[in-house]
Amino acid sequence: MKAESRKRPLDRLLELERLFGVDFLPLSRSTLRATPQPPPSPVVAAAAPASIRPRPAPPRVSPVPAEPMPPEFARWRDEVLQCRKCGLCEGRTQVVFGVGTLKAPVVFVGEAPGADEDRQGEPFVGRAGQLLTRSLLKIGVRRDQVYIANILKCRPPENRTPKPEEMVACTPYLLKQLEWINPGRICALGNIAVQALLGTTQGISRLRGRYHDFQGRKLFATFHPAYILRNMGQAEVFEDDLRTVCRDAGLPAK
Repeated sequence: MKAESRKRPLDRLLELERLFGVDFLPLSRSTLRATPQPPPSPVVAAAAPASIRPRPAPPRVSPVPAEPMPPEFARWRDEVLQCRKCGLCEGRTQVVFGVGTLKAPVVFVGEAPGADEDRQGEPFVGRAGQLLTRSLLKIGVRRDQVYIANILKCRPPENRTPKPEEMVACTPYLLKQLEWINPGRICALGNIAVQALLGTTQGISRLRGRYHDFQGRKLFATFHPAYILRNMGQAEVFEDDLRTVCRDAGLPAK
C-alpha cells in the first residue's frame, strides 16, 4: 500500500507531461523525488511606516482599446456565455470565450481554462499564459495582434482532461470563431488541442514543429506553455515555433 502511494505523484506528473507537452518524460526518477523542507521559522516583521509602504500594483490595462465587435458576433458571443450544453456549466465561474482581434492572422488554441482563466474570464492568463505572452513579446508580437482560445470554454473540475462529450459539445464554438476570424495560420498548443483538432492519437513529440491540414487551413503544432514551465530547456524551441508560425502568418516576428 505504501509503495502504491509513493507512485501516485510520479504517475500524475507523467500524465501532466503527456497532456501538455510530450509523450515521454526527460527526467530521471531521482530528480522527481520531493525533498521535505523544514518549516520556516516564524518571523514577526515590524510594520513599515506609511510613507514607505509599497503601493498596490496598478490594474492590468490592455495596451490598445478593444476593437468593437460586429453586432452579429456580439449577439452570438452573448449566447455562448450562457451555454449549458454539458455538465461543466454547473461548476464554472464563467465561460472563457476567447480574446484578441477578429483580424488576427494567427489563432492560438489550447486545451481548456484553468483556475485563473475561470476567475478572470480570459484564456491563458495564469502562469502558462504569462509565459506565452512573454514568449510572444520576445519575438516582437503582442497578445492584441493574435487571437487566443481553447477547445473547451469552461474549466473542467481540478483541471482534469476534457471528456470526449465535452469537446464534442464545445468544439463548434471554436470552429465558428475560426470562421469569423479566418486566420492564415492556427497554432495548437499541446497534446489535447492538437489531437482534438487533427483527430489523431499521435503524440505532440511526433507532430510538433510542422504544419498539418485542418479543414483546409494550416495548423502548426507545438508544446503547451505549461509543459515549458516545467521544462525550461525547451523554451528556445517553443519560441522558435512561435516565431515560425507568426512570421508565416504575416506578423513581423523577429
